[in-house]
Amino acid sequence: MTDTQSTEDLSSRQSVVLSRVLSSGFVTIEALAEEFGVSAQTVRRDIITLAEKGLLQRFHGGAGPVGPAEAARLDHAAKRDVARVEKQVVGERAAAAIPDGASIFLDVGTTIECCAARLAQRAGFRIFTTSIRTALLFDPDAHEVNVIGGRMSGRDGSLTGEEVILRLHDLQIDIALIACSAVDDNARVMDFNTSKIAVKKAAMNAAAASYLLCTTSKFGRTALSTIAPISRFQLVITEAETS
Repeated sequence: MTDTQSTEDLSSRQSVVLSRVLSSGFVTIEALAEEFGVSAQTVRRDIITLAEKGLLQRFHGGAGPVGPAEAARLDHAAKRDVARVEKQVVGERAAAAIPDGASIFLDVGTTIECCAARLAQRAGFRIFTTSIRTALLFDPDAHEVNVIGGRMSGRDGSLTGEEVILRLHDLQIDIALIACSAVDDNARVMDFNTSKIAVKKAAMNAAAASYLLCTTSKFGRTALSTIAPISRFQLVITEAETS
């Protein structure tokens, strides 16, 4: 089905909903209902129609875009190929900012994995992670590698759950390396998965410093929920600059 065939029979309101999703990255049912002066159920039906046409993705409480413009919901293999060079630059810059012998929390995500691959080339780190994929990048003979166990939360090898939060609560870590899906125009660092967001917040609370690792493509977008204001991070590391 072509784009024209997909969109030609949309109502004016559905067309606006789709436009909001494509421009903002995520929209809530509540906000759309208020904008249009209709019920949440009416907006929900519009979103269902658009999702059935393959024009957007339904999420709890809202909708987001589909296709390569939105990598946040892609599987791990697909994410690896999105902004590959930019992620490698971010990973290199982040690794260079970590002092020898530091204790580090490594979040989930392909950008974090790029950083982990660089860190693994040095020895003597104390690693804490909720990412099975990230843990496997380190040689346990060269590093202390701690996988904080919990419930498997996706094909990216991430672990979440109450036991993860409790374990992080008891730790004191030098640096938390955090990834995200979006940084909106209000400088809120955001993600889609609330279980993973809870882990990110707990890791930041356990760390003396938190570094945000993200490509510049994440800026000006939005997601389901807030991790923290960007001011909460001591360093923001992108392929463009470190600030």
